[in-house]
Amino acid sequence: MTDPTKTNRTPATTGDDQPNTSEPRTSVELDVAEALRLLGSVSLGRIVFTRHALPTVRPVNHVLIDGDIVIRTHGDATLTHYTRHTGGEGVVVAYEADDIDPDTHLGWSVVVTGFARLVTDPRELACFRSLLRPWVSQTMDHAVRISPALITGFRLAAHGPPPSA
Repeated sequence: MTDPTKTNRTPATTGDDQPNTSEPRTSVELDVAEALRLLGSVSLGRIVFTRHALPTVRPVNHVLIDGDIVIRTHGDATLTHYTRHTGGEGVVVAYEADDIDPDTHLGWSVVVTGFARLVTDPRELACFRSLLRPWVSQTMDHAVRISPALITGFRLAAHGPPPSA
């Protein structure tokens, strides 16, 4: 029987066919503009919100519109319920997306903390429905818009900046 924890991946190699994942990576902080650009370059992320006073994480697909993150959801979803019953700025959430190569350990990660509100304007909702197709067969007839309050991110690089003189 095969061990399910083992994979058949071949690690990325350096020019001398040695795995290059043994060298530590340098974490380079991203500025806000670069973090948003990278976030907009992928369509999958994870939304973090509170459910029964505990953190809950859900993978979702998204689109970036005017610096806000928009996701689709369904009427029975906890997030739909919470965003429907909050006033003012909305409910506090976090949103994380990344693109890190499992073999080379190079890539980036972006976390947005902000306020989620249920989209109620019919024209805006129709626009988001046309731009964002759900990945599951479930009817996703609602949209949630996340307005960032804090945007952080980092890039994992193979080599750090040169030492200061």
